[in-house]
Amino acid sequence: MSSAGISSVDRLTASLRKLLERSNELKPDGGIEPALTSTNFGGNLETIIRGAEGGVTANAQDHYAALETACRNIFYDLLASTSIEETSFSQIWNLLDIVSLLSDIPLCEPGLVFWLVEELLDSQTIDGCRVVFDYLDSRRERLTAKHFKQKQLIILRACNELLRRLSRAEDTVFCGRVFIFMFQSFPLGDRSSVNLRGEYHVENVTVFDKTSSKQAIISDSFDGTMDVDQTPDATRKETTVSGDLTGDAASAGQSGTPQSPGNTAKTVKIDAPEDKIQEQEPDTEALYPIFWSLQDVFSQPTRLFETSTFESFKSGLDLTFRKFKAVQQHQQSRGTSKLPSAAHRPLKRKRDGGESEQQDDLAGSFNPRYLTSRDLFDLEISDLAFRRHILVQGLILVDFLLSLTPKVKKKLESTSNKSVLYNYTLPEEEFKWATAMRVEIATYLQQGQEGKFYYRMVDTVLSRDKNWMHWKAEGCPLIKQPPIASESFIESQKGAQRTSAPKRIRPTPMGSLDLGFLLNTGDEGQAHGLEILKKPARYTLPRVEDFKAPIMEDDFNLEMAKTEAEKESIAVAKASKMWRTLRIASKNRLNLFDKLEDVNDLTPLFDRPPASQGDDVDQAKKEGVEGERSVEKENVAVNGVQDGVVTEPVPPAIEVT
Repeated sequence: MSSAGISSVDRLTASLRKLLERSNELKPDGGIEPALTSTNFGGNLETIIRGAEGGVTANAQDHYAALETACRNIFYDLLASTSIEETSFSQIWNLLDIVSLLSDIPLCEPGLVFWLVEELLDSQTIDGCRVVFDYLDSRRERLTAKHFKQKQLIILRACNELLRRLSRAEDTVFCGRVFIFMFQSFPLGDRSSVNLRGEYHVENVTVFDKTSSKQAIISDSFDGTMDVDQTPDATRKETTVSGDLTGDAASAGQSGTPQSPGNTAKTVKIDAPEDKIQEQEPDTEALYPIFWSLQDVFSQPTRLFETSTFESFKSGLDLTFRKFKAVQQHQQSRGTSKLPSAAHRPLKRKRDGGESEQQDDLAGSFNPRYLTSRDLFDLEISDLAFRRHILVQGLILVDFLLSLTPKVKKKLESTSNKSVLYNYTLPEEEFKWATAMRVEIATYLQQGQEGKFYYRMVDTVLSRDKNWMHWKAEGCPLIKQPPIASESFIESQKGAQRTSAPKRIRPTPMGSLDLGFLLNTGDEGQAHGLEILKKPARYTLPRVEDFKAPIMEDDFNLEMAKTEAEKESIAVAKASKMWRTLRIASKNRLNLFDKLEDVNDLTPLFDRPPASQGDDVDQAKKEGVEGERSVEKENVAVNGVQDGVVTEPVPPAIEVT
């Protein structure tokens, strides 16, 4: 691109070349790393570019156009004079870094750097594009940090053009790098790769042989049609394998396979009873057209809304699944559940090989498109990776059918994107079939080498895909939530601090007794605190005579009580005193128990003969000494303490005879 004598373009070109010379001094060894920053140029890039305009103030569009022309002039000169394998090609990387810095200021179009990258990719071979992507991967965060909206369409166009050039079979890893670059560049909720209208890839047509190999040989050997005479009885005894599994020959045509002589199923005589015909292993020759016709339904699932197509798909998938199970059983019985390619390997292997090599076979068995030749079909279905690939397709389609049940559709009634919702509702009978088929496929995928891990990976991907489908049905709302207000954040922060702050210890723990009375000084001349607990009345046993006056007082109160509650309370107190009286009298007045005629009258225990009163005093002293020694035992058995007063529990019922 020529500047055509425009002075501003010439001055900008000269300034850019000086910046490139400066960058060459900073990176004498060339290469992609390290990336250039504004500090490498003294932080005055804007001053340098503005000074190149000669003090003439131009509008933004004219300035952008002049700077873009200058950049393209240098870019084309470097691209024409250097190869990507040479060390001097690092000037291209330096130029892209400078343009990226200018677009961030901004002094040029934000998308200029990706326009140059797009043209760079178009000018390179596949190997050269890999080197360009090394640069893009190292600068991705910086290139997409600012003005991404002006750059996103250019990124999509450049990456899609590159993907069209790549072979998914030979450049699988490089395709993955391109996709990962786009996924990491675009935000999670971006609509650029969302199929909002729910369109299907109907152009993906699977082509396969219409004529069987045996029929081809017959047609080459005979001129004309060979007639076979059959009696009606013989016709009944002969069973067509495909007809038994698909209903009739017409169903195979409804599943996407045109009716032709090549699609006529192989006729096999079966001597087994009719109810066991379904258990026979499907014939590979008859399975071939039915199997590949399933791809038409996989690429356009809405065809299943027709009853005939649905029935044909059910029979075809059932037949395929039965064949896969039969192949799996044969391989397990022979002990050859390896990939077919393993049979062509040398018998001797290294010690560190073996199992790890077999795992690499399953991990690297990606095929973007399988061959549909009839001669290879038997080998393909014996491949474990092939069978898993087909069953995963079936699992995806079964999940699509289960999303059409009334229960699931009810959850999506309020969604805004009606283009991904269908009026078709899955009948109850088809729902049961789909549920059973999904369980069978899931069970099958968990078998074999690393089957559990493989199914968990597939199930995780499909589960997350359901969430994406629900998000798309809702019209792709924003995934990124708005920032929280500063006031709410400060309030939440204070609440978290209050919650995590150390708690103050209570002066009186919950459930404990208040022992403050021990510190109470009381009035002058009165016992207080611990002195109250040291009184002899708290640890010595009382005498029998001490209960006489309280019992008489309870009798008087009982006669004067007016309410039943008051009478009951006084009766309980009297019974407690009587029980303690009987317990204490049993130690030294057991002979007086014969004089008790009424259980409520303890007068004989209180009225002892005068001769024995001295003995009672001695006995009381003795009991006091013994009480001091066994105060804890007797207090537990007899006494109770409450607020410094001796109280006793309610005694059991006593009968005195």
